[in-house]
Amino acid sequence: MSTQYSDIKFEIKGQIGIIKFNRPKALNSFGGNLIPDTIAALRYLNTHPDTIFTVLTGEGRFFSAGADVKGVAGISGEFRNLAEKKLSFLGRFGYATELLRSMIDHKKVLILALNGPAVGGGAAWFPGIADIVLASSSAWLQCPFSALGLVPENGSALSFAQHMGIHRANDFLMFGRKLSPQELLDAGMYNYVWDAAGDEFQTKVVSFLEEQLKTNDGKSMIEMKRLQNAPIRDARLIAVVNAVDALAERFVEDAPKKRFEEKRKELEAKSKTRAKI
Repeated sequence: MSTQYSDIKFEIKGQIGIIKFNRPKALNSFGGNLIPDTIAALRYLNTHPDTIFTVLTGEGRFFSAGADVKGVAGISGEFRNLAEKKLSFLGRFGYATELLRSMIDHKKVLILALNGPAVGGGAAWFPGIADIVLASSSAWLQCPFSALGLVPENGSALSFAQHMGIHRANDFLMFGRKLSPQELLDAGMYNYVWDAAGDEFQTKVVSFLEEQLKTNDGKSMIEMKRLQNAPIRDARLIAVVNAVDALAERFVEDAPKKRFEEKRKELEAKSKTRAKI
């Protein structure tokens, strides 16, 4: 089944569908076909007759480093006016809107299995939307949006506040502070943190979910998810639309351009240094 996808690994183990980001050399950043592949797999599992759990996880030591900095730094173009510029950026961010909608409307129980750290969009887009968050003890989160002239992406201002409370969400998203797995567990963002990594962590995720299926009725768990999410579904989608609009305005103002260019040069310098060693 994975042959249909280039940047994810996709498999079904009994009643568990597993979507694994598979750009480990790029720390599973959102380049290539990673996002379209993920959306396609979510669509497939949404109507699969046998699965109960949909697992999102990553290959390698990171869950996801978020946006591809080199790709964002290269965004440019000539525009007749600011309206044309705004529409161009709204079009660029449409893929993210569909990814979030796919997760918000996903009928199966959505399990986020954080195999390692997540940064930026990798940290912001998924934990607040997932129904259950399982994390490795290496899985810290950081969202340096303010440092890059951006905004909390794709409704994360709301979804994080729903789990952590407004003050904690403000601290995390405004100041870009790195939060440890223990802090996130204490704050209510993570359900479980396990001292395991790599294949050991992935095996533990599957074993944990299989145990839940032995004890609990799958349809009842799906109904629990539906009842929980129905009253907040529209607010979450509106939050995504508002965040995309705010992000596009930041790009219209060219606020992130200089900061991303500096970051790109920093990464290139590090890459050259590693190449000499």
